[in-house]
Amino acid sequence: MTFENLNITAPILKALKQQNYSTPTPIQQQAIPVILSGQDLIGCAQTGTGKTAAFAIPVLQQLAGRPAKKANSIRSLIITPTRELAIQISDNIACYGKHLSLRHIAIYGGVSQFHQVKALKNGVDILIATPGRLLDLMQQGYIDLGSLEIFVLDEADRMLDMGFVHDVKRIITKLPAKRQTLFFSATMPDPIQKLADSLLQNPQYVSVAPVSSAAKTVTQSVYFVDKRDKEKLLSFILSDKGISRSLVFTRTKHGADQLVKLLAKQGIFAAAIHGNKSQNARQRALHGFKVNQLRVLVATDIAARGIDIDELPHVINYDLPEVPETYVHRIGRTGRGGNTGTAVSFCGSDEKSGLRSIEKLIGFRLPVSTV
Repeated sequence: MTFENLNITAPILKALKQQNYSTPTPIQQQAIPVILSGQDLIGCAQTGTGKTAAFAIPVLQQLAGRPAKKANSIRSLIITPTRELAIQISDNIACYGKHLSLRHIAIYGGVSQFHQVKALKNGVDILIATPGRLLDLMQQGYIDLGSLEIFVLDEADRMLDMGFVHDVKRIITKLPAKRQTLFFSATMPDPIQKLADSLLQNPQYVSVAPVSSAAKTVTQSVYFVDKRDKEKLLSFILSDKGISRSLVFTRTKHGADQLVKLLAKQGIFAAAIHGNKSQNARQRALHGFKVNQLRVLVATDIAARGIDIDELPHVINYDLPEVPETYVHRIGRTGRGGNTGTAVSFCGSDEKSGLRSIEKLIGFRLPVSTV
């Protein structure tokens, strides 16, 4: 199977080849033909499986292949939960659509709206947005979704986790009834399934992997460690110079900042990204990590969904997540694109019930590592 087999048009194929895309992933193979046919779709696939390209490529192709209903109208809206993910989707659309004349912009909070409003006034075909900033600019009268053709809701389960579902429902009331709706989520808990049922008309359902599974290319293990000894264990693991980069997850923003200070004392360059950091600070930290200026990036879950880093070798769960499915999302940051990866977790005495829930979800007991 190649992208040519999916009836992708020449300008997009050229862009994909320039990005060294050759074989579509399973979610792309199944979703792209459905979307190109104009049908509504529910896509369920674990993180790192190529979901963004699965909807971005056919959205670009459809918009490029037909005239707009109204000049300078927003033709496609993609809603996503975090700033990082909005930027990532925008970057991908820029790559896939580089040989097309479609215009796009990502809008999100944490930065001045000035440049976003200026771009909107100049006309945008594809709008990628976080819910809060989108509602804000809609209320100010800068955004009209009356001519929308394609609506994409990405990372729907994360929207639920972050309390955005009510915002999403408010946005949906402003959309035209006649539209194509694409709904993507890594997991499908009951509230998300009900939301999907209310949004889509006779959708095709595509699921390419069990929602409880992690990539087989990720080696997983757990350390049982007292809470007060987690810092020492982290230092010990990072003393291995063979670990070029590590993404470390904490439960709290304060915990992330404290870890960065601890690592700095040991001469390890690290930065934290979380909701209290400015957009510029988060982007600087992420860029520094991607280009190997930082060896360690410490993140909370809210900030982590938009982290898409090629060949990230190592993930550390300094704190176990409160929601078992989040474990799968976290370790899915490594082992992407067929590469191998390692994910280790620290489990304190107060986290053992959480570990049991994770192991029940993934279907096996994590191998125990010792120092």
